[in-house]
Amino acid sequence: MAKSRRLSPNLKVERYDAPAGGWGSVRSLARSLARSHVPFSGSRVLLKQNKPDGFACVSCAWAKPADPRVFEFCENGAKATTWEITQKRVTPGFFDHHPVSELDSWDDHQLEAAGRLTHPMRFDAASDRYLPVSWNEAFAEIGRELRELTPDSAVFYTSGRASLETSFMYGLLARAYGTNNLPDSSNMCHETSSVALPESIGVPVGTCTLDDFAKTDCLFFFGQNVGTSSPRMLHQLQEAVKRDVPIITFNPLRERGLIEFTNPQAPGEMLSGAATPISSQYHQVRTGGDTAAMMGIAKALLQLEEASPVGGSVIDWDFIKEHGHGWDDWSTAVKACSWSGIEDRSGLTRGALEAAAHVYAQKNSVMFIYGMGLTQHRKGVETVQTMVNLALMRGNVGRPGAGICPVRGHSNVQGQRTVGITEKPGMVPADKIKALFGIDVPQKKGLTTVEACKGIIDGSVRAVIQLGGNLVRSVPEHRLVVPAWRKLRLTVQILTKLNRSALVHGEVSYILPCLGRTEIDLQETGQQAVAVEDSTGCMHGSRGQARPASPDLLSEPRIVAELAKATVSGRTTISWDAWVADYARIRDAIASTYPDIFHDFNERMWKPGGFHRPIAARQRSWRTKTGKANFIVPSSLVTDIDTPPEARDVVQLITLRSNGQFNTTIYNYDDRFRGIYGSRLVVLMHRNDIERWGLKEGVTVTLATAVDDGVDRQVSGLRVVAYDIPEGCIASYFPECNPLLPLWHHEEKAKTPAAKSIPVRVKAEAAAV
Repeated sequence: MAKSRRLSPNLKVERYDAPAGGWGSVRSLARSLARSHVPFSGSRVLLKQNKPDGFACVSCAWAKPADPRVFEFCENGAKATTWEITQKRVTPGFFDHHPVSELDSWDDHQLEAAGRLTHPMRFDAASDRYLPVSWNEAFAEIGRELRELTPDSAVFYTSGRASLETSFMYGLLARAYGTNNLPDSSNMCHETSSVALPESIGVPVGTCTLDDFAKTDCLFFFGQNVGTSSPRMLHQLQEAVKRDVPIITFNPLRERGLIEFTNPQAPGEMLSGAATPISSQYHQVRTGGDTAAMMGIAKALLQLEEASPVGGSVIDWDFIKEHGHGWDDWSTAVKACSWSGIEDRSGLTRGALEAAAHVYAQKNSVMFIYGMGLTQHRKGVETVQTMVNLALMRGNVGRPGAGICPVRGHSNVQGQRTVGITEKPGMVPADKIKALFGIDVPQKKGLTTVEACKGIIDGSVRAVIQLGGNLVRSVPEHRLVVPAWRKLRLTVQILTKLNRSALVHGEVSYILPCLGRTEIDLQETGQQAVAVEDSTGCMHGSRGQARPASPDLLSEPRIVAELAKATVSGRTTISWDAWVADYARIRDAIASTYPDIFHDFNERMWKPGGFHRPIAARQRSWRTKTGKANFIVPSSLVTDIDTPPEARDVVQLITLRSNGQFNTTIYNYDDRFRGIYGSRLVVLMHRNDIERWGLKEGVTVTLATAVDDGVDRQVSGLRVVAYDIPEGCIASYFPECNPLLPLWHHEEKAKTPAAKSIPVRVKAEAAAV
């Protein structure tokens, strides 16, 4: 790869060899503060981020330590905070100058960069503008519209940033209304884990805590980009490496955060430029090849077991005898896999997989960390369960320093599920909800996000209420979803900033601007706090620190309460006003509903490091159908089931997040860690693929989905960038490439969109004359 090259007027590609963290992160922080016009006030707010007496980060859900660092935030967390506390404002006057049809032509970065929303707004079709409306008028009309619809024709979506208190109230609102249509961002990312883990080990979440990082002696990483998705974890990884803990990584792209790290809070490292190597082995597995790679490691373990002397067992037979179920079927399936098939599907050599197995066989407490690189595939459930099998082979669940660690995305995406945001009625305590709040939980299963999109397309869904998020932009099948969305009767967006979902609107559409988590929330009894759950199942209190962007903003709990009063008045025994006056009463209600997890909620939420939800598998108690930890055999090594193996003109597209974004929020057009600057309209390809198709770096291509189902799916105007990626795999950015993702291309059981392996063809575009 050349040192630096400009491939278009906007796009520059420059090899980035610096470590994650270091001066690059410091400069990025300075730019974030300046961009949002908060160089001094923003610095003061950041000092309270992820602190026991401060606020929980609004971006990722990584764990908050009991003894935080002075700067307990990462580069991306700082971007999220400064993005929220910006001094830029979107007032009613902004909409006077910008009709919706114009705003719809703006890109994602431009929309959110305009600033914080300040007033409730209602769409006016005659003027093609959002016009100011009073809060009372907004709630009254939304309630009236919802009451005129059948309950199951309305969808109540929530993003992962809503607090435990707000999420709990929102779930009660939907069920009092009469529906379990509560899709959320979990459906889009880790629903695969929520299906796979209960079948294997009896819990829907991971088994590791932050303390396990100090006790582990080996880490396996699968499909998780720590440098972009959870950078604060790099501190735990660096500390592990300094204890000579090997980190074995499986990922198609070589990501900087998993290669080396310079701690920005270590003066010696910053002054000397010293960097800590992170991965001791880095295996660039083919996308969708993780199941095959894991089977190869398992096969190597069995071979080591056969060769081991008496008393030197590689397999933990005592654990399997006492806690395991299905070992015979699993070991038979592993032995039946050929090395040629494993190598072909994984894209890795037998030697590479044996190297990983040899290290694993020598370590006693091993953690398995994974992200959406495993979950967003057609057979992601099987892949996660195969990974769990690897852990069970050596007893690495229910042991200090060992276990399963899914890295969740948004800041409370796991927590909202814990307090009832789910489409599955059997996942909530219906009897308690009836006794405590007078609500009859509907018994009909609700819609997942994918099913909600199907309902929007076929017209059975007539209203979508969004508690945060940017659903229009994040879902698959844009060519069909977007025009259908515009035919909805009612769309409501509870937002801090303008995004695409406010512009692709229904007949009646409202923007309800809310306080951000970083902001001071004053209610009748004084300043309020909320709580969130992190990736490791710990609950934390969060108290806002910044002055609200506008005196006209309402908190999320207040907005949900007012919607409930306007929509389901008389259907519950809840005193919504009392709950809003004092959020402690909401937490008392949560504790009454889920006492095993939330007893003494108001006292324990301020415990440094949070309080941990009980995880039965940590005590080797298996709440599965067999009462054991289950070895579940994958049906095949093939996870890309929509692509014929002989289709040489078809490649697998991986959609990526950049260093300059969080989910659909685009902070800038740069991806520093991958050396891409000025544009997101790129496609990363192996040089061999570029040349075998007769392309050149810098040419413009169109990607077309390689399925024949009558829907034309294309994304054009993408510049080819030569990159270190396995042959037959390409990568481009989310959400720009979402139009290529069919709605039916999802995980078979969990219905999580399979965005990490989309079969596409690459077509050169005609050169401009």
